[in-house]
Amino acid sequence: MSRPRSLNKVILIGNLTRSPVIREAGNNVVICSMGIATNSSWINKKTGSLQERTEYHNLVAFNKLAEICANILDVGMLVYIEGELRNRVYQDSNGIKRSKSEIKVNDMYVLDSKGKKGIGYQNAKALGENSNKADSGESDEASKLDLSSEDLF
Repeated sequence: MSRPRSLNKVILIGNLTRSPVIREAGNNVVICSMGIATNSSWINKKTGSLQERTEYHNLVAFNKLAEICANILDVGMLVYIEGELRNRVYQDSNGIKRSKSEIKVNDMYVLDSKGKKGIGYQNAKALGENSNKADSGESDEASKLDLSSEDLF
């Protein structure tokens, strides 16, 4: 009998909360980061009132998928995301060790564009160059990622 395999799979349907931001790391690796919000609702059994909760997720895509995301996505669009959960540790600009959970995007579909067009690769790249690293919670580690071929597929 074979051993059971493990599984790391995330499926999300939600609205983009942040425009795609492009950064280029060494070895010609293109990285696109963006955010998505998912909502859930339920009826409170005690009060009978509708309760809602929003969860915010960090997304990261690599190479060709990163380019596609930057070209066709924009804030507010409803998207289907399939990927895997990744946790990484980095040092911020003050030398403090931080951790971040992200969804590494393996597949993406636009479900509703809301009449918008994507921001485009050049605009996403400009956002990456002009973004304040303190606001994104990252240091220069994003551009120094040690990426092997297994990280990209």
